[in-house]
Amino acid sequence: MIGRHDKLGIKQTIQKKWMDYVVKMMLAGLTEKEIRAELDEFLVTQKQSGGTGERGKKTYGMAISILASWFAPDKELIPFRDHALELIRHENQQNWLPFHWAVISASYPFWFNVARQTGRLFNLQNQITQPQVFSRLKEQYGDRETVARNARYTIRSFVAWDALKDSKIKGCYEQSKRIEISDANHAILLYEAALHADKEGKASLGLLKNNPAFFPFQIPVLSGDYIAQNSKAIEIVRYGLDDELLKLK
Repeated sequence: MIGRHDKLGIKQTIQKKWMDYVVKMMLAGLTEKEIRAELDEFLVTQKQSGGTGERGKKTYGMAISILASWFAPDKELIPFRDHALELIRHENQQNWLPFHWAVISASYPFWFNVARQTGRLFNLQNQITQPQVFSRLKEQYGDRETVARNARYTIRSFVAWDALKDSKIKGCYEQSKRIEISDANHAILLYEAALHADKEGKASLGLLKNNPAFFPFQIPVLSGDYIAQNSKAIEIVRYGLDDELLKLK
């Protein structure tokens, strides 16, 4: 059986407005069956470029599998999704990107890994290319065409979400202006997503604070105690003199 950490799943560019549409339906109280029916009608006219036009059923069926991170996550992620939905309920739609980032990262660790490699490259240079990201992913997933294809769709999703922008040089990307996360609860949600994306469900606080997978965001500095006290899902384990380990309960 293939688990979350083994599947790639990003088989086409995902538009943020599709994710927004799903969340709006969930906030309106629609059931999974009703949401799938609505998406069948909505996505058939939505192109990957963001425009409209006829598309094949197979193509938008691939999109639904990613959108299901919100309305039909794996059983183990339902509490996480419910918490994300409760937080997003009180946010203006223009501020929904961190929530989508967290929910997809938790459901599809491949997305999180592409983001991490992208962020690592930006720590070294001002512009990046797809082949540079692909070469780093090969070390983890092997030299497979499906890896490059899924990574390509993921990166184009980053562009569609304004986390990346096309540079003047063809094939190169630049980092967009980072989004400041001012609410500590939203930062904790991103940290929890990172723990779900990790097979072991744990990471040192230092690594989480500086995780390059959060490259689109400016995250406030939080102490381990604060995170543990304000999260029902994360606990803190101290080791050494000053080291703190965050892990899922």
